[in-house]
Amino acid sequence: MSKYKGKKVLIVGFGLSGVAVARYMAKQGAKVTVTDMKQKSELADSVNACAELKIEYELGKFNPLTFRAAELIVVSPGVPLSTKPLDEAREANIPITSEVELAASALKEPLIAITGTNGKTTTTTLIGEMFKADDKPVYVGGNIGKPLIDHISDGSRVDAVVAELSSFQLELTEKLVPAVAVFTNIEEDHLDRYPDMNGYIEAKKKLLKACDKNSYVVLNYDNANVAKFAQETSGKVMWFTKQDPLKIGGEFAENFYGCYFRAADKQVIAKVTGKEEIYDVSQLRIFGDHNKENLMAAICTARAMGVSPKAIQHVINNFKGVAHRLEFVRRKDGVYFFNDSKGTNVMSVQRSLGAFTSNPIILIAGGKDKNMDFAPLVPYVQQRCKVLILLGEAKEKINRAIGDFSETYLVGTFEEAVLLAYQKSRSGDIILLSPGCSSFDMFRNYEERGDYFKKLVTQL
Repeated sequence: MSKYKGKKVLIVGFGLSGVAVARYMAKQGAKVTVTDMKQKSELADSVNACAELKIEYELGKFNPLTFRAAELIVVSPGVPLSTKPLDEAREANIPITSEVELAASALKEPLIAITGTNGKTTTTTLIGEMFKADDKPVYVGGNIGKPLIDHISDGSRVDAVVAELSSFQLELTEKLVPAVAVFTNIEEDHLDRYPDMNGYIEAKKKLLKACDKNSYVVLNYDNANVAKFAQETSGKVMWFTKQDPLKIGGEFAENFYGCYFRAADKQVIAKVTGKEEIYDVSQLRIFGDHNKENLMAAICTARAMGVSPKAIQHVINNFKGVAHRLEFVRRKDGVYFFNDSKGTNVMSVQRSLGAFTSNPIILIAGGKDKNMDFAPLVPYVQQRCKVLILLGEAKEKINRAIGDFSETYLVGTFEEAVLLAYQKSRSGDIILLSPGCSSFDMFRNYEERGDYFKKLVTQL
């Protein structure tokens, strides 16, 4: 008998994660109530996905009495834990958990968990593809769009579960113990959710604290916030870096364990299994230094988990990237269009601009501000941007920070932005959508924003 049978379970937030938990709990025999601040009309897809199940709904508001009546509360990642009814439930000692924690507690397979500010999805996808290329069954999910609880529901067995985990998903982590924990990088982000940068880092460190002495901890040596984690874990640290360990010197070079990039030879050198392995990256289709970091993190992880070098090399040669991440859309009249809608913070815009070394760039940026400081973009805009086109709620703030360093236009719609960018372009130019902001002022998510950009570009 399920331990949830007959239990009063309240699900807070009814997006992708909330729907998955509702379906799982209903099938376990729980008495499920779903609550969300959105109206039923805004949640039609979610409600329809659970139409055949016996579920109570309280939509459009949070009722404190419902929270206090629950025996278990499952919070979706989009709901801040500071929400008042959740505070009251904690005071009443009502258990509060997350979809990720529920799934992790039921997992029978090794968990590979990937977090960071940028690069999570690409790294997660690369690891999954490496397993598949080696004929190793794998479940790839988490923040990438497939809830982990769905894997528990379907009962399938795999060699590993590869999970992208956001800071929001990690906030309620207590029992999760990863076989591998990957930290791609940590830079300023989500300051509309956290009081300061330290609060954001502490959320990420939940994954670090979840590791035990048998966990592999894959860290980015070139990212100061992540490199510090080596002193705070009992796990087996593996490094990835764009620098030659011999040039870094000292104990780091003597005891190097992980991957580094040898730029002159277009190679990744891996020291993971006790002997040096060389991977040719001359055919790598994803570009930019950040993608070299993502690749090295994936190689470290895959080799630690027994994926063959042959399978890894196959993925290096054939991986085409992930949609909305420096995604090439089309070439028209000699102008190149790239969709980087997933570029939702300042660091991601820096990396995207830095990925193009010579062509003049027309940058389309803006959206819903996450309380970010856009001033660090100044040197990138000065060096790389021919024209800057700003839109969305944050356009005035971005303009004040960087508008004086390029020919800058503020527009009201996406249609205006794309048309103006094309009008200002010349053969050889790059038109890049890399917003540096979330999408929620104009779109449901970054995918919808990126798809709309691609649609407008194809209609030119």
